[in-house]
Amino acid sequence: MRSISAATLIVLAGTTTAEEVELDSLIVSGSRAVERVASIPASVNLLEQEAIEEGLKVSPEIQQLLSIQVPGFSPAKASTSNSGFKLRGRNALILIDGVPQSTPLRDGSLGLRTIDAAALQRIEVIKGSSSLYGHGASGGLVNYITKQPDPDSEFSGDIGVSTRFSAVEFEDSLSKRIDSTVSGTIGQFSYLVSGAYDSYGEQKDSDGDTMGLVYGLSDLTTQNLLTKLGWAFDDQQRIQLTYNYFDSQQDTNLIDEQGSYSEGRKTIAVDNDTGEDRPGEPQGPKDNYNLMVKYSHDQVFRNTSLSVDAYKQRIENVFFFSTALANPDEGYDGGQSVILSEKQGLRTDLSSVFSFSDFENRVTYGVDYLQDVSSQPLVDGRIWVPEMDMNNTAAYVQNNLNWNDNWMFKAGIRYQETEIDVNDYDTLKLCRNETTCSVPFAVEGGTLNYDLTTYNLGVRYTAMPEFSPFINYSEGYDISDLGRLLRSATVTSLSQVQTEASKVEHLEIGASSDINNLHVEVAIYKSTSTLGTSTVEDPNTGVYLPVREPQDIYGAEILADYRFYSGVLLGMTYSHIQGENPDTDDPLSNRFISPDKLTAYVDWPVNHAIKVNADITHIGDRDEFDADEDGNYSNYEGPIEGYQLVNARITYQPGDWQVYAGVENLLNEDYFPVASQSLTTNASYYTEGPGRTIVLGSRVQF
Repeated sequence: MRSISAATLIVLAGTTTAEEVELDSLIVSGSRAVERVASIPASVNLLEQEAIEEGLKVSPEIQQLLSIQVPGFSPAKASTSNSGFKLRGRNALILIDGVPQSTPLRDGSLGLRTIDAAALQRIEVIKGSSSLYGHGASGGLVNYITKQPDPDSEFSGDIGVSTRFSAVEFEDSLSKRIDSTVSGTIGQFSYLVSGAYDSYGEQKDSDGDTMGLVYGLSDLTTQNLLTKLGWAFDDQQRIQLTYNYFDSQQDTNLIDEQGSYSEGRKTIAVDNDTGEDRPGEPQGPKDNYNLMVKYSHDQVFRNTSLSVDAYKQRIENVFFFSTALANPDEGYDGGQSVILSEKQGLRTDLSSVFSFSDFENRVTYGVDYLQDVSSQPLVDGRIWVPEMDMNNTAAYVQNNLNWNDNWMFKAGIRYQETEIDVNDYDTLKLCRNETTCSVPFAVEGGTLNYDLTTYNLGVRYTAMPEFSPFINYSEGYDISDLGRLLRSATVTSLSQVQTEASKVEHLEIGASSDINNLHVEVAIYKSTSTLGTSTVEDPNTGVYLPVREPQDIYGAEILADYRFYSGVLLGMTYSHIQGENPDTDDPLSNRFISPDKLTAYVDWPVNHAIKVNADITHIGDRDEFDADEDGNYSNYEGPIEGYQLVNARITYQPGDWQVYAGVENLLNEDYFPVASQSLTTNASYYTEGPGRTIVLGSRVQF
């Protein structure tokens, strides 16, 4: 159970030793230029379709899959939110076929759950700051590449059905899932339809208790529909229309029984016997969609290809009901916010190839336009984050120079102009109780302008598979979750809010080695920013206020595996990360820095029809902060206690059909995920992880 990493093809469980795949046939499009994976001067992980399908045999959550298979990602929590789920300590920009899904103007940490895993052909993870896509890629990119129509058949596809249930407490835990894809090519016309329906039962922890509901998966219903229609004008020109619909909401009658971090008492969900309706509306993405039109020409003029993408996107992410949004004077005992975002944009990419002497050169260049209108009102009509209207225009050039098939040089520049309009608005009066409230401010709006230039430069030596080193420097930027800054403003004018963009500089040195059946990768990196954004809780109101501070983050990653001649694959990954404020030498909080993560895995093709694989993840301890005189820790600063998780699966596939069984948390580890332990002041987040959970399923190809 392995991903494809920067200089190797990960051969998944069940493949035979006789199977050989040319590495040069693999490409990565997340960098907006077709590249051989083995020549990229950076850390890249590709999770191919078979790896994704193996992950579904344990959990349908992509966040879980990324956490296990990709070194550098934080430990995951079984949750609809990717809050605290960082890539090398920073936010990753989430994309579907290159179209941004994140909402960086008001980061709600919900970007990872925008499509069902069954609709994906592969996932590309490009680590380190990226200037090629602009705002929001300070930690790297996660690009969901969707399935393509079958070019060799007029009608083909598959259908899968599965169920999940707790092996600790079966009652009410049964989940039901069905997904199917059909596609084909008829002359010049191609089509694909992929749908998934997943209805979760109650999610149980290792004690058989139902896990807390805030960002929880209990009673969650997910619906996803991906449609592609294509027309090939000739061998070189093609147009494709893609529509992706995603809805994933939690509609439950349960209510939370609050625990306590300081007392070590977990939050659980229980039957609502209060006699009153559960407050709030269903939480989760509601009727979200992406509409994309792509035109490509392989030879628009000599040695030059063209790709043009136009897209439109609508996001409505509904959050949980919170008493922290109360205002008794106006009759509100709480509130429920929703992030609204509408994007429309156009991307043009030209790629020209020319050779001279021992050099082969490819120049990729283009212009981007993006309009993003985002806000965060409350469901009851109050405005928490005002509407932010961003217009972004950018031009970029990326050059890849191959010298004598021994050296790959890569350099790029991106210049962009960003304009964000914010109207006058009033900050909300929010109350911890009837007498302790924040002070609202009337803020005069205005226009924010940013002119930003970012660069990247890298080189890799590719002549020797036994030792292929690289060095890479890249830059990205963030506008520091502008919505959080606006909603917490304590000034009377937008010009007084600290809205400077934060440039992130990322330096990485690494190498890969392939010696017979042994593959090893090592990378070390440092990521710096002068204006990172953290938060601190106002002790009087309980409102989290943004704090701008410099951040230095550095770490190391190792991947190694060995395939025996019997076909058995053994492997491991290791991630270590540290971070500090260079001005004060204070360590960065658990919001950015996660404990050490060690994974080990085994893939065993028992015979031509049966394969078995298992993985174990070890999360280390982290204890960098001191409690106050009352023994309490600030938010994101509590000690992290490590844990181990084991997953296993077995598949029987004699032909075009398969049956399988998977087990999540095989040893029924009793643990609190890192994200639960980090949020020390919010009992709603203090939930345990899933206990032993069984997955049974079948899939048929036709």
